[in-house]
Amino acid sequence: MFDNLSDKLQRVFKNLRGEGKLTPENMEVALREIRVALLEADVHFKVVKQFIEAVKVKAMGQEVLTALSPTQQVVKIVRDEMVNMLGVHQAKLRMANEPPTVIMIVGLQGSGKTTSTGKLARYLSKNGSSPMMVSVDVYRPAARKQLSILAHDLKLSIYEGTADETKPLDLARSARKEAIQTGRDVLLVDTAGRLHIDEDLMTELTQLKELLNPTEILFVADAMTGQDAVKSADEFNKRLAITGSILTKMDGDARGGAALSIRSVTGQPLKFVGVGEKSDALEPFHPDRVAERILGMGDVLSLIEKVEQSIDHKDAEEMQRKLLEDDFTLGDFRDQMKQIRKLGPLESLLGMMPDIGGLKDLKNVKVDENEMNRMVAIVDSMTPKERANHMLINGQRRKRIAKGSGTSVQDVNTLLKQYAQMRKMMKQMTGAAGMLGKGTMGKRLAKMLPGGLGGLPFGR
Repeated sequence: MFDNLSDKLQRVFKNLRGEGKLTPENMEVALREIRVALLEADVHFKVVKQFIEAVKVKAMGQEVLTALSPTQQVVKIVRDEMVNMLGVHQAKLRMANEPPTVIMIVGLQGSGKTTSTGKLARYLSKNGSSPMMVSVDVYRPAARKQLSILAHDLKLSIYEGTADETKPLDLARSARKEAIQTGRDVLLVDTAGRLHIDEDLMTELTQLKELLNPTEILFVADAMTGQDAVKSADEFNKRLAITGSILTKMDGDARGGAALSIRSVTGQPLKFVGVGEKSDALEPFHPDRVAERILGMGDVLSLIEKVEQSIDHKDAEEMQRKLLEDDFTLGDFRDQMKQIRKLGPLESLLGMMPDIGGLKDLKNVKVDENEMNRMVAIVDSMTPKERANHMLINGQRRKRIAKGSGTSVQDVNTLLKQYAQMRKMMKQMTGAAGMLGKGTMGKRLAKMLPGGLGGLPFGR
């Protein structure tokens, strides 16, 4: 996400390098390029205007610190204003004083409401809550069936209603009663949508709001629709007073205009983003982390959190030891590929890396997810001795391994080459992690990287 905007802003900052100081002339050029980059990223024009004016005032109203280059000063100013635009702090879900906390999920048809309801229920369950879901979309039986399937797959509670309950208000009323009786602390209400906003839809949602008195009303929008998503969010907010938004399909939106606009236009925070189809592909929205990722600073905290949730700490420490002692075998290489697949899309992980040292070019690395399966099969076709010592693998052995794995000798050669490249790259990455500082975060990243990102099938 934000790939196009990030690349363009990086070019702006690159052009400023070499300047001795900020001047009205070079600042005007930079601001003009930043304005174009934001507009091309589909950021709302009013938001762009406010953003540029705020950056200009700060850039022209203070001297460049002697310890910083002009580029660093501009990056800092742009970063701070981008965080302000995105909402400054992470907006967490509010909980009711007395359970259950009712969360209404609203939005247009096809925006991803039902899937987001399931993902949010899983997120809450993993974070100590006991959620119950209910679909009050009586117009599309498939919507209620979809939520039911999600609930059963995730082993989460759902109120499916009785044959007599054919009205949204009846379903909502009974679901809340059931949630209270069964001790559920959160009730997620998946509401009906339309292809377009109409009076009947808004009347129904207003009635549900009056009945349930929800603590949160979350608007779900498809990030791929850009400014249409922002416009719809604004209209829903005017009628329902939404408390926040969830943007789906952020992993497929290279521009990011909706994410950068929705908070400024509605006045309500972006609380979650959907970054994939899997049930765990819902992430809290951190304004500061997103701003830093756009500006090439990476998103190290999110990367650390993701890896620490998925990778065993003892395994990570052992893998680091093996890499540093040059004891990392093909068997370890295979095991790491299996662990990496738990973390989600690999290019998304690489995009979280900061643009420094040995990590500088990682965002340009292209990862073939299907290649990982072939690589695992190739290593599995080796003998234990071959996995322990790759130098034993001569021409004859390569033919046997290729035949056993259903691949070609060229594929085996490629794997061995990538294995060697990976060992070299991981040493660079471990060193670059130390450049982040000697504090807690730098140490955690240095420890995590070898065990967390070893074994990538990569290439230019």
